[in-house]
Amino acid sequence: MTEVPTASPAYTTRRAAGCPFDPPPEMAGLLSSEPISKVTLWNGATAWYVTRHADQVALLRDERISADNRRPAYPSFSAGSEATRAHNRTFITMDEPEHNEQRKRFTGDFTIKRTQALRERIERIIGELLDDMEKTGPPADLVTSFALPLPSLVICELLGVPYEDHGFFQRASAVIVDTRSSAQDALDASQELVDYLGDLVQKKAEHPGDDLLSRLAADYLVTGISTRDECAKQARLLLVAGHETTANMIALGTCALLQNPEQLAAVRDGSPQRVAGAVEELLRYLSITHLGRRRVATEDIEVGGQLIRAGEAVICATDVANRDPEVFEEPGRLDIDRQARRHLAFGSGPHQCLGQNLARVELQLAYPALLRRLPGLRLDRPLDEINFRTDMAVYGVHELPVAW
Repeated sequence: MTEVPTASPAYTTRRAAGCPFDPPPEMAGLLSSEPISKVTLWNGATAWYVTRHADQVALLRDERISADNRRPAYPSFSAGSEATRAHNRTFITMDEPEHNEQRKRFTGDFTIKRTQALRERIERIIGELLDDMEKTGPPADLVTSFALPLPSLVICELLGVPYEDHGFFQRASAVIVDTRSSAQDALDASQELVDYLGDLVQKKAEHPGDDLLSRLAADYLVTGISTRDECAKQARLLLVAGHETTANMIALGTCALLQNPEQLAAVRDGSPQRVAGAVEELLRYLSITHLGRRRVATEDIEVGGQLIRAGEAVICATDVANRDPEVFEEPGRLDIDRQARRHLAFGSGPHQCLGQNLARVELQLAYPALLRRLPGLRLDRPLDEINFRTDMAVYGVHELPVAW
């Protein structure tokens, strides 16, 4: 087995100048030099940093690796995330059998069949947002005019959350995922969202509608299986994850396509099947969940020739694994005709992203609709002046000024 150097390099999300779509060079370089090595985190703790695709798949499917964020060694990514570990406990930070029991409450709403049934409604939302962009621009900020409201409207309708409250929950979400947030600010924002969604679930228990939170209230709150606080935390996970990730994929993906005109033209003019493939490649290439999948070993595990001891922290760097040349030829090149479906953008194993089917539908509709409606779409400032989200749990852009 491999000897580990005593000095562990510092973990970073900082991108190289001029390379905003590539993983941080210090982290990406470990794939060839030390594919399983220890890194030092923001608080001085260390974690195993796993970069190879095959090793990550093996670990994420291994029952001896825990997603429970209450474990002492669990690798937080900031003071805010450390402070809210216990407060943020939902099914994505639970192990079996609790994880599966909680997750299955929602799987019926995110099946391929259910999400495909939303296509017509999503297309109408896209059309209305693009109508508004044309009325008020150019120029426009693609994030606030299109990328953020689209998934926010969709997840609000699915959950039964009033969209008129989007200013509140988007601000609170931004504080929670901001790696610069203080512990107190992150706790306060998290509690505000829980309080808001707890009130909403309670109202739905008394006056149910045809939405996911009403079903959650009827099946688990009214029956006494779950408390109001537990329902609110699960609702917060779905609400935050449901708009943060897809919004950043829409904006960052558009930015990447604008830097690759031939690829952009193929997405704009391509068949639905080609666009679906392009979405998989953009998910691989951009890997916006750039903080990776964080775990703790519950037993000694040997993987890739390295022994990870029980109780040690593990970060599966999915952004680096999605550039693994053993799996993807010329991984640093955006190629929308690549067979990219083996990417780890949604993770792997039992914790694979619950909302991936919905995200795929939204992205498959959003990119071509935007590019066809605004064929002259272009960045309204140089790429090196775009403010990228290296300081957030979800990578992307803070704003994307565009013209057409």
